[in-house]
Amino acid sequence: MNGLSIETVLLQIFVLFLFAKVAGMVCERLKVPSVIGEIFAGIIIANTILFQWLSLDVDLGLFEVLAELGVIFLLFAVGLETPFSELRKVGGTAMKVAVLGVVLPFLAGFAMFMAIDNNLNEALFIGAAMVATSVGITARVISDMNLTRTLESRIIVGAAVIDDVLGMIVLAIVMGVAMGSEGGILDIILVSAEAVLFVLMVIFLGSILLPKLRRRYAERRGPSSPLQCGERKRMALSPLPFAIVVCLGLAVLATVAGLAAIIGAFLAGMVFAEFKDKWPCEEDFHPINQFLVPFFFLYVGMLVDVSSFGAIIVIAIILTLLAIVTKWFGCGLGSLSMGRSSANIVGVGMVPRGEVGIIIANIGLSYAFITEGLFSVVVFMSMATTIIAPPLLTWAFRRKMDLDGVCGMPEPSSAENE
Repeated sequence: MNGLSIETVLLQIFVLFLFAKVAGMVCERLKVPSVIGEIFAGIIIANTILFQWLSLDVDLGLFEVLAELGVIFLLFAVGLETPFSELRKVGGTAMKVAVLGVVLPFLAGFAMFMAIDNNLNEALFIGAAMVATSVGITARVISDMNLTRTLESRIIVGAAVIDDVLGMIVLAIVMGVAMGSEGGILDIILVSAEAVLFVLMVIFLGSILLPKLRRRYAERRGPSSPLQCGERKRMALSPLPFAIVVCLGLAVLATVAGLAAIIGAFLAGMVFAEFKDKWPCEEDFHPINQFLVPFFFLYVGMLVDVSSFGAIIVIAIILTLLAIVTKWFGCGLGSLSMGRSSANIVGVGMVPRGEVGIIIANIGLSYAFITEGLFSVVVFMSMATTIIAPPLLTWAFRRKMDLDGVCGMPEPSSAENE
């Protein structure tokens, strides 16, 4: 740790974690997602005297590791809520919403930055950061309004789940193209194909093949019987350490395949989600993430140079408006069969990028595919869409209620069964 004493390191961890939690609680009291507070805490620390007082200018290596572990476990937790078997149940409407909500924002971000400086890698990562939806923000608003059982809410959540999977595939392709961009077109195609093949192979093995083998084994074994006298219970690995082994193992394999570690972690979560009845670990992971995940958002904030915003603020505002319009329009177009007011709700509900866009941009920055200025642009866009989405979603739901003239919302069966 570059000569830092253990006392200094402990002071750094204490102050940063305290700042993150206090800022997060303040934001929650203001009805703003806690991640915004954690990022703001990092921005304040990095752009004030606190940065030098805590000797963070000497070495940030420890917090880079904590941030990486935090984002790996965060994506594993997201994957735990995204079993592949559930994707087959959300219907055609959710699929159309997800696909159009990925294609339009990606093309818009890509085209904008190709027009600005004609840099392929920058354009690819900005486009990818525009793609994924942070469903946690929308789900919180829906829950607070007691509207989780409406058709619009189920379409939003289902589409966001598919959106996450598509986002990881887009990131895999972008990583492949960026890594192979110095070679010929054949190198780019081969690296991209390898990345997508890795994603699809893990989904197939962990979410289709292994569950089938498990069911066949259970059928052959028959109903379990109680332990007989003198029979010793076999030692078994408890769910939490097993989950950590699977998570870190697939994260390593993803890096070997030329992908980001978070892709492996996300896929590991999806695989584990298929066996949550046998190995439940969501509650065990919660305290781990409560400690580690804030360090990622703190680190993101510390990478933002406030002095650079003067030069990029116009680009940041344009990208934010583009992110809102393309997601709103694309997802709304995909759900137009439900009616215009319902399509409006779905479009607004898919707007927040939250932590997902920041994670993708952080990968681009760590590989030097984008500059610190562009990273700040993506952070601005992600935070702005996250803050603006809750009031917009509340307005969209209330508007539909006023148009319907009822307190609840009808659930048209035709759209649900598509």
